[in-house]
This record gives sequence, C-alpha cells and structure tokens, in this order.
Amino acid sequence: MAKYQTPMLDELEKGAWPSFVTEIKKAAKNSKMAEDELGQLEKSFQTKRGYWKHGGIVGVLGYGSGVIGRYSSLPEEFPGVAHFHTYRINQPSGFFYTSEALKEICDIWDKYGSGLTNLHGSTGDLVLLGTTTDALEPLFAEYSSRGWDLGGSGSAMRTPSCCIGQARCEWANINAMDICNHFTQHFQDELHRPAFPYKFKIKVSGCACDCVAAIARADLSIIGTWKGDIRIDQAEVKNYADNGMDIQKEIVGMCPTECMTYEGGELKINNEKCSRCMHCISKMTKALRPGEEKGASILVGSKAPIVVGSLISWVLVPFIKAEAPYEELTELTENIIEWWDDNAKPRERLGELIEVKGMRPLLEAIGVAPQPQQVKEPRKDPFFFWSESDFEK
Repeated sequence: MAKYQTPMLDELEKGAWPSFVTEIKKAAKNSKMAEDELGQLEKSFQTKRGYWKHGGIVGVLGYGSGVIGRYSSLPEEFPGVAHFHTYRINQPSGFFYTSEALKEICDIWDKYGSGLTNLHGSTGDLVLLGTTTDALEPLFAEYSSRGWDLGGSGSAMRTPSCCIGQARCEWANINAMDICNHFTQHFQDELHRPAFPYKFKIKVSGCACDCVAAIARADLSIIGTWKGDIRIDQAEVKNYADNGMDIQKEIVGMCPTECMTYEGGELKINNEKCSRCMHCISKMTKALRPGEEKGASILVGSKAPIVVGSLISWVLVPFIKAEAPYEELTELTENIIEWWDDNAKPRERLGELIEVKGMRPLLEAIGVAPQPQQVKEPRKDPFFFWSESDFEK
C-alpha cells in the first residue's frame, strides 16, 4: 500500500497524455526519495505552497557547475527529500544514445539517487532529479570513469545543444553536431567554472526550421543557411501538383516575403527577396533544395522571462562560413562573450544588454560591419548621433 494518499495528483493521471505523476509512483516503489517527493508534492497541491528551498552551494571537487542544490523545508515530515539535489549530465550532440549507455546511466543513478530523470532539460542536459550531498562525489566518480561529464549550471556557459543535423536530416545546411561538439570542448573551463555575469547559451540548428528552438532560447543561435539561388526541379514540382498539392495556396501563399510565383505549372523564385525560411523546401523536399554555398546565420539575444520579459533572437551576422576547424565562428563567439562579460550587470543576459546599450557598441567591439539584416525593429526616436570617426573617411 502506498505511504501517501495523493487525490490531487491522481487527477493529473487522467486523460490521454502520459503523466509525470505515474512515473514518480513507479520510482516510489523502489525509492524512499521518490516516495517522499510524491508526498511533498501532494502537500504543495493541497496547500498551494512550494516547499523547496536553496540552502547553499553544492557540487563536486574542481567544478562549480553541474549540480543544483535543492533542500526540503519540511525535512522532518519528508526525510527522504531533506536533500534533493539535481545532477546534470552533458548530453551527446544531437541527443544520440545507445540502449547500453542509457542503461548504464540509469543503473548508476538507481544506486545514488531517486531514480527520477528528465530527458532533457531545456538547457539540453540529461537531468537526474534528487540525490544527497554525500552521494555527489561517488556519483561523479562513477559517471566520469565511464566518460560522462557534468553539464553547465549557474552563471556559466551552459551546455551547448543542437539538432541531429546531417546525421539524419536532409535539410541540414551545416554539420550541427560537429559544431556543437566543438564548442562543448572549446569552452570546457567556461562551462564548468562559473565566471560570467549570468548564463550564456549556445544552440545550433542545421536549418531555419530550428528544431532545437535556438531562436527563442539561446543567447547565441547558429542557424544553417545558404547563399545563392534555391535549386528547382520543375518535373518534381509537377509531381507535387499532380499528387494533390495546392502549390499556390500551400507554398506561394505561405511565403513570408512573397518572393514566389506559380503560373502555367512553373514555379519561380525571386531569390533576392527570399529570407531562406525553409518553408517551401520543407514542404517540397524533392522539388526544392538550398543553394550550393552553405554556411550559418548568427543570431543573438533570446531568453525566457526571468528577470525581465522574454526576448527572441535577431540577426547579428547574416552569413558566415561554418566549416571545421570553425576558427572564424569561434573568434566571433569569443568576442561576443567578452563584450557581454565586460559590460553586463549581474543576472543580465546578452539580449538585455544589447537592448540597454544598443547594437552599435557590440558591432564596434567585435568588428562586425552594420548591415540591414541586423535591424530588429524601426527606430523609436528620430535622432541620429554621430562620432568623429564617422566622418574620418
């Protein structure tokens, strides 16, 4: 018989969708921590209060990131969750695991923790929910001996994440997984030892479909794109039409820049107006392909609404080569981080700093020329301010 009666949580198990409550109940059969987590959560629902508190910094020797301290404010009532720390594992690029790897992670976690997991957190890491302070060092020793490293947390570089890219996706314009792995290795110190004003996230998408939602969640978004004309196979366009696709309505009518026409069975694209959004290519994969010169667009500034409201990314560099060893891409990233690190207040994200100071100081600091694509929105005032250097030439 279950230790706790959970009538309010039971309601969350009803309906068509899988429930996290069901999973906690499964773990509670073998874990005192999961059992008491269930009891405390039910109490929170009953009283409409949260009972988690942050009681200090916890971690493993030599690392400042990867473990998020969590304690119950009701340790006498729920002793199993008196300590309930979160442990983040740096995920492989593209979230590729073998069954053996996942079994290994879970077997070790069952020894030291609650058995509860989150695959994956919004940062990207494989998240293990609930362990004690005493278990952190042996837990880390076992994982690291098998090649698993801690992810990022706190005011540090967060674990870079990416889509599956060219591993399985024909739309990918860049090797998203290799770029993600490169930045993960390059920024190891920044990832594990917090020294920034606040968090900094890098996410890589192979194309503008943006399957990792980089444009909405990352301080630096690397989005695969191309230069040149979209390649068109008119015979395949005809096949799509013959098979029932309403090309005028589903493709031409949905183009955000209205750069397409479809007349007499022929599809035409004004590539100078194309924003490379990937809608037409994703809908007519056999008929349309990106241009042959591939690269990336660099966007900056998105975040969730924590300190102030949410922001969405805007363009910093419309096109940059993104080929190994990624020297230009890495130098640009380092310059952006340096400017932000030098100027941001505590808990101020990159996008918030740009909103305060404007795009111009950033462009001057990183040596990127102003371009029309960088305009996020119309000017809010009619005044222009010039510096002496603007007239030197």
